[in-house]
Amino acid sequence: MRSIRSVSHIGRSLKAVTAAAAATAVTALSLAASPAVAAPTGTAAPTLGDSCTAADLGTRHPYIKSTEVSPTITHFKGWYVTEGTTGNQTVTTSTQTTISVSVGLNGNIEGGFAVDALTKVGASLGLNVKVDYSSTSTESNTVTWNFGQPGYYGAYKGTKKVTGTYGSLNCNRVQQGDGSWALKWIKGPDGGSFTTFTTLEEGAVRCQDNVPAGSIMAKAQSLLDCGSPAAKAEHPAGAVAPTAKQKKDRLAQRPALAGGTSAEQSKATGRGARAALDCQATAYKIAVPGKPLSWGAPLLADDGVRLRPSSIFSAHLDNWRLCNVTERDGVIEASLWNWGNGACATIADPNSAAERAVLKTVPCTEDDLQRFYIYRDVPGSSKIGVQNKYTGSMMGHDRYADGEFIRQYSSGRQDGTGTYSLIGV
Repeated sequence: MRSIRSVSHIGRSLKAVTAAAAATAVTALSLAASPAVAAPTGTAAPTLGDSCTAADLGTRHPYIKSTEVSPTITHFKGWYVTEGTTGNQTVTTSTQTTISVSVGLNGNIEGGFAVDALTKVGASLGLNVKVDYSSTSTESNTVTWNFGQPGYYGAYKGTKKVTGTYGSLNCNRVQQGDGSWALKWIKGPDGGSFTTFTTLEEGAVRCQDNVPAGSIMAKAQSLLDCGSPAAKAEHPAGAVAPTAKQKKDRLAQRPALAGGTSAEQSKATGRGARAALDCQATAYKIAVPGKPLSWGAPLLADDGVRLRPSSIFSAHLDNWRLCNVTERDGVIEASLWNWGNGACATIADPNSAAERAVLKTVPCTEDDLQRFYIYRDVPGSSKIGVQNKYTGSMMGHDRYADGEFIRQYSSGRQDGTGTYSLIGV
C-alpha cells in the first residue's frame, strides 16, 4: 500500500547554476557553509508543523493516516456435544486465517520506526496490539472449553485484525508568510501499510446463542452455517465435518502471509538496463558537518559507501552529482551518481528492507531503490538529511570514523549523525 504522488520538476534556479558558479561556494541548492549541527530535539513525538532543528534533518517519525479494525477468526472447528458428553473438553481446531504483523516492506519488525508506528496505532484505537513480529500461526490450535449443554458448537480462537496506512514526518525547510525560512516537521513523501492484531481470545458458541453484533463471537457463529443439514442432524459427540460453505469461507478468508502488500513487495521497474541520467553539472561532497570525512564510493562492487577523507588521491570517489532531479513541496528527489566509479547509490537487494543495511553503488537503472529524498536546512546552510525513496529509511552512520559504513536506519539517527552537508566542489 505504498503511495507516492508524482513530483514536479525542480525550479529553474537549480538548473541555472554552472560548475563555475558552484566553485564560489554558492551551490545549486542555495546551500553553503553553516554552524555546527544543533543538538537533537527532545524525545517527545513531534506533530505536523512543530519546529525542528538541523539535527532532525536525518530523522523521521510515523503518523497514522487510516485504520480499520475487523474481528477475525484464526482457528475454528465445528463440534457436536451430546447428552453425557458435556463438561470440559479440548478441541483441536483448524487454522482459519493467518495474521502476521507487518509494517511497510518487511514482515520483521526490526527498526524503531515500525515499533513506533504500531505503538501509535494501539494508542489511537485504545487497543493492546502486537508491536513486535508475531503471527497467529504460532498460536496453539487447541481450545479447552466447558460445554454446559448439548448442541452444535463452534470452538474458535479469534482476534481483532488491525490494518491501515501510515505516513512519516520529516524535518525540512519551510518558507514563512513573511518570506523568512524555518525548519518544521512536514509530511514526508513516503508512506506504507501495516497489519497487526490484538491478543487472541478463545471460546465456543452455538447457533441459538445471542451474541453482540460485530464481535469475535458473532464472527465465529457465522461460520457455523446454522441452517445447514450438518447443524441439524444428529451426530455422535466430537468433530463435525466442515460444510461446503465453511470450506468456501475458510479459503476466502485465508490471506497470504502478511509481509506488506503485493505493491510493496514488488520492486520498482526496469532493473536490467542502464538508465540514461540527466545529471546536473555541479558535483558535491556529502560530508559530516564541520569535519573532513565525507561519503566515499567503493571501487569494489561488493563494498559499500564509507566515510573517507578527501584528498588528491580520492579519484572523484567522494564526488556526487544529483541526477533526474525533481521537487515537490520543497523536498528534492534525485539519483546520486558517483563521479569516480560511474555508479548510483542504492540500498541493494536482497536485504533492502533490513535495518542498518549498507549503502552501496551499482549500475544506474530506473529503480526506486536508487532514488533519494533530500531534506534541506534553511537557505545559507548546507545541511541535509537523505532518505531512500523505496525503503523510507534515513541514511546515517554508527560513529564518526574513517572507513565507517553509511547505513539506513528506519527512524534515522536520533543523535544527529544522519545530518550531512552538501558542499559544491
